[in-house]
Amino acid sequence: MTAAEYQHLLVKRDADTVTITMNRPDRRNALSADHLTELLTAFRATAETDATGIVLAAAGPVFSAGHDFADVAARDLLGVRDLLTLCLELMTTIQSVPQVVIARVHGLATAAGCQLVASCDLAIAAESAAFALPGGKAGWFCHTPAVPVARSIGRKRLMELALTGDPINAHTAADWGLINRAVPDPDLDTAVTDLLSRATRGSRASKALGKATLYAQLDRPEPDAYTIAREVMAAASQIPAAREGMAAFLEKRHPIWPD
Repeated sequence: MTAAEYQHLLVKRDADTVTITMNRPDRRNALSADHLTELLTAFRATAETDATGIVLAAAGPVFSAGHDFADVAARDLLGVRDLLTLCLELMTTIQSVPQVVIARVHGLATAAGCQLVASCDLAIAAESAAFALPGGKAGWFCHTPAVPVARSIGRKRLMELALTGDPINAHTAADWGLINRAVPDPDLDTAVTDLLSRATRGSRASKALGKATLYAQLDRPEPDAYTIAREVMAAASQIPAAREGMAAFLEKRHPIWPD
């Protein structure tokens, strides 16, 4: 699928960065099955390129209002399970692609929209942004969105967010660890570009392996995490990027990273 063939997305590459923009402003970028499928396709397609970073952005006044209730309400149990499985597949793909993925957040990010933010490697939000798991004060609790949010903010803060359903502002989200930082609205693009450029410098191959290993060891008991990290780090010492990095350091020169 080419960028021109997406119905719900805008996909653009600029140098080493691919920007995937959710483009359903009239539906508050709600995540219907079609929208989720296009996002999954776009991330998988970008994973096969030599891009080093992905920006996940949104058009219109809202980042994402979460699942599209019109889609959900039309489904039976098996249909909703399929929809949630598709959503889970997108979230895990975001974390498994070799590129560094950063969310550019403005407006509201609620329910599965908040899940999207929590699933990205990095996130920068405009000060006017807000985040919520609103199912806690409605009829459909935010069970799956709470999974990556919990791993970002911890149990007590998750309980407050999920049980009350109340939104938190961008500065609170940064303090809690849901996003990296909140910035003045006019500075959002500059802050996203700055963080992504710093997070993507160095060897692409080494970074991709590093990202995969970080996710593999997160939330595991410390001995298990060390076992994973030790074996990968030992093996990684022999890849061309590591050998070039060490040689450049010893020879006091700038590295020339292999593809």
